[in-house]
Amino acid sequence: MSAYRPFHVAGAPLGWVKGDFAAALRDFPDVFSVTDSAVSLQDRLQDFRARTEAVDGVVRRLWEQGLIHHWFEEKFPVKDAHGATPLFDMERGAISMFGLPAFGVHLNGYVGGYVGHDAAMKMWIGERSHEKPVEPGKYDQLVAGGQPANLSVRENLIKECAEEAGIDAVLASQAVPVGAITYTMELPEGLRRDVLYNFDLELDPEFIPVNSDDEVHAFHLWPIDKVMAVVHDTDDFKFNCSLVVIDFLIRHGIITPDHPEYIDCIKGLRS
Repeated sequence: MSAYRPFHVAGAPLGWVKGDFAAALRDFPDVFSVTDSAVSLQDRLQDFRARTEAVDGVVRRLWEQGLIHHWFEEKFPVKDAHGATPLFDMERGAISMFGLPAFGVHLNGYVGGYVGHDAAMKMWIGERSHEKPVEPGKYDQLVAGGQPANLSVRENLIKECAEEAGIDAVLASQAVPVGAITYTMELPEGLRRDVLYNFDLELDPEFIPVNSDDEVHAFHLWPIDKVMAVVHDTDDFKFNCSLVVIDFLIRHGIITPDHPEYIDCIKGLRS
């Protein structure tokens, strides 16, 4: 963490900024105060709207300069915990540059049950579009997406279900919230600190997903043992989607307490 400086908003440490990006923020003294030990949003920006507008102007300039590498034209709420009041909204592509917490929804779509090694259960796997800027062609949950600023978690899940898999609102409303996982990972541009809200949805064997937003290349219905093997033996799943699968396998008793890494996995999913 010596490569990072804490990022403060209204006196509270919310994120982490790498030294070279902090140097770029020095060019915007009306918005950011940058010292050798910290980066802070200027105290004169005291309300949600003022902060959102000021930060948006800066990150758009940095995007035009090539210092922000992904742009989604989608705002994420900036807050220190779920349920907290957002302090401002920020372009999704800049969140990791500031090392801020981000939130998302992931849906495990599955068919059938599981008893011992009689693997009747199958799981729907999405193969990500080969044109996506992040992890193109990797395997994914049936439905997954970031949590935008203007929707509740359940509203966002219903929206993503319709767009990504053709699951209507009535069926999507039957998805069961089963907890969350958290992780931090270092990217070249900064820290990704995510909270993923997980849902399970048991589907009829006749259900066939249909994608409508061009984010999924193909869908695959795999026996659960194959899903587990691909996560265990390869890097073919998108990095955070493999975590969601491991959580599912533990909760459904497919990874059991006899597994030598059982406790380590449980702890690691909520670090």
